[in-house]
Amino acid sequence: MDCFLFTPCYDDAMTKEQVKHFKDWLESEKTSLEEKLSALGHRINDAGDWVATPPEQDGNEADYLDQATHVEAFEERVAALSQLERRYSDIMRALGKIEANTYGICEISGETIELDRLEANPSARTSKAHMNERIEE
Repeated sequence: MDCFLFTPCYDDAMTKEQVKHFKDWLESEKTSLEEKLSALGHRINDAGDWVATPPEQDGNEADYLDQATHVEAFEERVAALSQLERRYSDIMRALGKIEANTYGICEISGETIELDRLEANPSARTSKAHMNERIEE
């Protein structure tokens, strides 16, 4: 089979069963992340962007310590949501690659990503050789 740069050769690189395994895992992770994100905020568009919502207040807004605690809790929600949103974006990108038949191809070298790397991180964008390199968006 002839393979071209950034075009997968599933006959050599990954079986359809392996691709299905990763797709199922990614779909499950997507659902889990959506639940966690919904607990911290709400989606603001179809691109997968989320915004944190403040935690419930108990009516003691006049107390400065309570206000500070409330602000701190909100900042923690923003930080947690940001981290989950990045993971969600990675999952969605990987699912898009599966649909485009480019899943498992290193975005830097065009080589096949090792299966053990994908088992450890199914949304990996690079092979082990390039895992510490930054990908320009």
